[in-house]
Amino acid sequence: MSSGRSKTSILDKPLSKGKGEISLALYALLFSEIIQYCQNRSHSINELQNKLSEIGQDVGTRLLDLYFVRERNSKREIKLLNMLLFVKSTLWKVLFGKEADKLEHANDDERTYYIIEKDALVNKFISVPKDKGSLNCATFNAGIIEAVLTKSGFPAKVTAHWHKGTTYMVKFDDSVIARDKSLDDR
Repeated sequence: MSSGRSKTSILDKPLSKGKGEISLALYALLFSEIIQYCQNRSHSINELQNKLSEIGQDVGTRLLDLYFVRERNSKREIKLLNMLLFVKSTLWKVLFGKEADKLEHANDDERTYYIIEKDALVNKFISVPKDKGSLNCATFNAGIIEAVLTKSGFPAKVTAHWHKGTTYMVKFDDSVIARDKSLDDR
């Protein structure tokens, strides 16, 4: 009873070809469960944000592997700016269905870049209690970004801040800047 044409499994489809197959309500429910899980194991806002970042790093590592397994024509970037553009556009589209709003380079530090998102999806459905006023759930996304960059050979520390919406501050290791400069000199 097969039609001679094999149907491609959702597990084999390239991520870039996927549709937004998860509803916002389901995403909000899953993310709120992640927050509750972390909150029940934390004694401070800092500890909660660190746990969210750790879970984000696990997601980022798996997402990067999945992306390169499914995307047959993709190549790993070796230039810093190209990698940042991959995160801002391709990775963001896979995760959130749209590009991040901006990518900026710090004027005073060659190691620091900013990825800016005006309305972070992870903060959209979260009601922060008054006693946790400085909580930024986008530390989860910061963990994803950090893992993707680090596992791609661009070691960095990524933090989330309330500025122009949500700003992810990406601070690269000196070795990344030195390698990028040596690639420019070729």
